[in-house]
Amino acid sequence: MRNIDVNDVVDNATFNKFHWKVLFWCTLIIIFDGYDLVIYGVVLPLLMDQWGLNPYVAGLLGSSALFGMMFGAMSFGMLSDKLGRKKTIIMCVVLFSVTTVINGFATTPWEFGILRFIAGLGIGGVMPNVVSLMSEYSPKKSRSTLVALMFSGYAVGGMMSAGLGIWIVPNFGWEIMFYLAIVPMLILPFMLKFLPESVAFLMAQKREGEARSILQRVAPNRNITERDVLIVPPTTESKAPVLELFRDGRAMSTMMFWTAFFCCLLMVYALGSWLPKLMSSAGYALSSSLMFLMVLNVGAIVGAVGGGWLADRFSLRSVLVSFFLLGSGSLILLGYESPMWFLYTLMGIAGATTIGSQILLYAYVAQYYPTSIRSTGLGWASGIGRNGAIVGPMLGGTLLAMALPHQMNFLALAIPGAIATVAIALVDRKGLSRETRAQVGPVAAATTH
Repeated sequence: MRNIDVNDVVDNATFNKFHWKVLFWCTLIIIFDGYDLVIYGVVLPLLMDQWGLNPYVAGLLGSSALFGMMFGAMSFGMLSDKLGRKKTIIMCVVLFSVTTVINGFATTPWEFGILRFIAGLGIGGVMPNVVSLMSEYSPKKSRSTLVALMFSGYAVGGMMSAGLGIWIVPNFGWEIMFYLAIVPMLILPFMLKFLPESVAFLMAQKREGEARSILQRVAPNRNITERDVLIVPPTTESKAPVLELFRDGRAMSTMMFWTAFFCCLLMVYALGSWLPKLMSSAGYALSSSLMFLMVLNVGAIVGAVGGGWLADRFSLRSVLVSFFLLGSGSLILLGYESPMWFLYTLMGIAGATTIGSQILLYAYVAQYYPTSIRSTGLGWASGIGRNGAIVGPMLGGTLLAMALPHQMNFLALAIPGAIATVAIALVDRKGLSRETRAQVGPVAAATTH
């Protein structure tokens, strides 16, 4: 009889077929999540014409799902501690899938906004639970890479939404885009069968037989038998007071991190919600406007993967400052008439540097704060950033309502990038302790998103 440390089994496992299955299902769920989130930007131009929406109302509708995401992340994150990761993920998938399908039958902006809020609850609830599940089952040496790969599913979902919209929306109307959200329901039986439950949850529920069965697939070479006793070491991690983020010379850096998070997510969600409408208002055909959204998400995948690669070779500060500068510059240039190939290139750069920066910001915050207050620092930075995501669609609506020249719209969207550049440049390098440099990799913080 042996005492088997559950965490040790997972951390030192060799990547195998079981891990591939977890990565596949978690990524697929994130793809559906991304499709549902980006869908509003795809249908917005047609929706405004059909319902006669003014830009302010359209901006509020765009933010309704983001409000839902904020509440969903908090409520379903806590609920999973009682129900388990698997059940909570399935509940969220059913919620955003069914609600999005019903959204296609909405006949008034009020109905549309309420349904988008409810769908947002599911979209937001999926993220922390899928990330936690993927992190829990990933071997320690490849955990950051696997979580980053999984996160790229959001951009893939956005590409699917934009790509299908190019063909469907002009020919068949916006409603079909929402009806397609039924697909996750069709494969729900397979999710129920193949998606594993959290080992930590199973152990907490005294379901050691199920936990042992899963661990045998996680690490077949360990030869775990019925006679072995599974042990989960107690955790000593606790939430630190928020005031700790402002002590020991960290006040300025904490404020700068919050500023950068807010600005970065504002740009990401303003572009995701309003890009097709801004381009169609500038005289581009609807299909071309939707293609810009697709290229934005292609760039996002490059930025997510490439940003981590660059951060491994250069300092996070220099990569983030470069990304924000490139992002701001590309947005400014998008406001001017240029050949289409050049505009698409600029859009790809904008996608890579805004969404890539979002991931790197989590990494920088994780490296900056000592272990004792790291989770508090990440939690507050993420919460402040979520407010930027909510403001983004509203800002896009305000810009359109002001009827500014095309160049001014993109200049306004570039300003948050410039502010974020200055903010990161002002972060105190002295706060980056030796301990955090040694313990945390540049992409590791993606697991906390």
